[in-house]
Amino acid sequence: MKTLTAKPKDRTKFSVAPAPVAISPLEISLGHLYAELTRVDVLVRLAVMRWRQAGRDPNDAFRGLVIGDDEAMQLAALPFAEPWGALAADDDETTQAALARQADAAREVKEWRTLGARQGVTPRLCQLTDAFGLGPFERDALLLCLAVALDLRYEQLYGFLQNDINRKRPSINLILQLLGETGVERLRRMTHFAADAPLLANQLLAYVQEPGGPPPSLLGQALMIDQTVATWLLGDYHPSAELGQQVKLTRPRREDAERLLAEPIRRAVLHAASLPDALLIFYGPDLTAQGLAGQVVAAALDRPLLTVQMDQLLAQGMTADQVVRRALRDARLNQAVAFLQGWDACLADADTPPHLLAMLLAHPQTVVIGGRAPWQPYGQDRPRAVAPVEFALPDYAHRQHLWGHYLATHQLAAAGLDPVEVAGQFALTTGQIRDAVAAARDRALRRGGTVEQPDLFAGARLHSGARLSDMARKIEPRYGWDDIILPEDQIEILRELVATVRGRSKVLEEWGLGRKLASSRAVTVLFAGPPGVGKTMAAEVIALDLGLDLYKIDLSGLVSKYIGETEKNLERVFTEAQSSNAILFFDEADAIFGKRSGVKDAHDRYANLEISYLLQRMEFYDGVTILATNLRSNLDEAFLRRLQFAIDIPFPDEKNRLRIWETLFPMTVARADDVDLEEMARRFKLAGGNIRNILVAAAFLAADDGDMITMRHLLHGTRREFQKMGRLVMEG
Repeated sequence: MKTLTAKPKDRTKFSVAPAPVAISPLEISLGHLYAELTRVDVLVRLAVMRWRQAGRDPNDAFRGLVIGDDEAMQLAALPFAEPWGALAADDDETTQAALARQADAAREVKEWRTLGARQGVTPRLCQLTDAFGLGPFERDALLLCLAVALDLRYEQLYGFLQNDINRKRPSINLILQLLGETGVERLRRMTHFAADAPLLANQLLAYVQEPGGPPPSLLGQALMIDQTVATWLLGDYHPSAELGQQVKLTRPRREDAERLLAEPIRRAVLHAASLPDALLIFYGPDLTAQGLAGQVVAAALDRPLLTVQMDQLLAQGMTADQVVRRALRDARLNQAVAFLQGWDACLADADTPPHLLAMLLAHPQTVVIGGRAPWQPYGQDRPRAVAPVEFALPDYAHRQHLWGHYLATHQLAAAGLDPVEVAGQFALTTGQIRDAVAAARDRALRRGGTVEQPDLFAGARLHSGARLSDMARKIEPRYGWDDIILPEDQIEILRELVATVRGRSKVLEEWGLGRKLASSRAVTVLFAGPPGVGKTMAAEVIALDLGLDLYKIDLSGLVSKYIGETEKNLERVFTEAQSSNAILFFDEADAIFGKRSGVKDAHDRYANLEISYLLQRMEFYDGVTILATNLRSNLDEAFLRRLQFAIDIPFPDEKNRLRIWETLFPMTVARADDVDLEEMARRFKLAGGNIRNILVAAAFLAADDGDMITMRHLLHGTRREFQKMGRLVMEG
């Protein structure tokens, strides 16, 4: 094995000598880059010497400000587009030494490349020129811009050569002069600095406005190398400051990501990755699974993964064009798979704008686009393949797998937790399940105990993504099965309802009935009965038993007198509730879901269309919808036929009224001996809601009168309740 070692007397010259160990890839890249910079450094030195020989005096205080007769004659004698150095001769000893040094640097460049080839290493500068298709001229232009970023003396040298000490960056004109481009070839080379040429289109170089003076001409445009590109050439990758923390370069492990993907998705992703330089379009609600699939794609191609959060960067003020150009450039630099997440922020009218699509299709490597909305490229010739992959919510079986995986990750599997029930109740994404398990662990730690099944349900509710707070009121369930007093048949129907909700994932997904016999996971329920008989309580009992959130929809904020507005408001409710895994409770539902009427005017026609739409919309909501009405006969018959459960909650008879009195009477409040609940149940035909109000009123009276509830307090509360109801109260 041989290496390049520097001679003590000349740090810029290298020779080949035996080495006991191989040189690292980074050392080869840096050695090659140093030799290349040495080569272009000679060009700068030669230009300075030639300018001096041509009579340019750096000590002239009026240099660049005054043009004398002799200088004007010299300028007039120069051929078109020739620099001052053209007036100098290259036969002096100093110039010849510089030219010899330039030849030595060129040989050193070849030696480094040869050494790299022996070790299977391509220097980073060569990787860059190959990735972006740069020729020798473009490479040297890039090096001239890189030199001033690595050695500040070039600021003064460039200022001298441009006859202006304030011009510290090389202009297009200076680059053309330093690289010896004259005549017709000079005109051809100017096209390399066009906006769509590789140097600028890929943001390797950028125009920079230097201080002072009017806007420069085309040749006077100053150039600087992108900081990310310069840093990468030195052996490291740092995204630009504008991209910040929204860009990450990783080397994913295929096995870790694959085992969290459902088998159909895994196969689809691997097939898409096998297509040559494909454009992969990931869409659907499971964004975390999309991220895992991006890792699988990169690992399958044995490349790093460059993940870019498009939505976050656009929210910070960057344009989609800026982000995409930099992301694709950085992907080429690192030979990585570009994964552009949050692509929905770039869509216009549900499609990708043509100029962004053109950039994606022109990228010579695999690109992955991730977002919620599906889209298809159109309007452009595209020789490369486009592979869309849908990431829907995980099915029941895969949700069980994910719950088990994350429980094991947090070392909670040994606690005897069963993920089957929570997987059946909550249709969550991969990320939501991960976060729910973490929330369950945190909840148990705050309590000072181990994770239990209710903790899993609490974590799942927390991360279900409910966004109904502005049009619905969340009800915290307070009642269980022991609290609700209904006839046995009604209780049995309620338990059947709970069993249906709990088992729908198994029946519809695992058993396959959802493929033909059911169009959705929707469970629609009607509670009909007089006020106060327990319709809201029944909803709370169901929610508590199932471990689901319960939202009472505020009808006053939904119903509108304007045509179509009520429909829009309800659509918003169902849309935002879709990912909430919550029970929607519409009280006094006949205000919206009433009977369709005869069409006498436009308002009748739109009202009927509104009801018809709502009937269909409820069937496609994948959650539980409970409607409560005081009069079942007020609801539309077609609507009633589509309900899965219709439960009539009757007014309680004397036996059930007594059970209600006994159940609701607080055990923590002292009760006088004269309290006769049987008498109260027999004498007063009241619903459970009225009985609750009487007990509350009696408790307040007792708090002000001996701290014990007496029969007098109960009778007084009953009198006030009857007065409130507008019913006649006998003094006796």
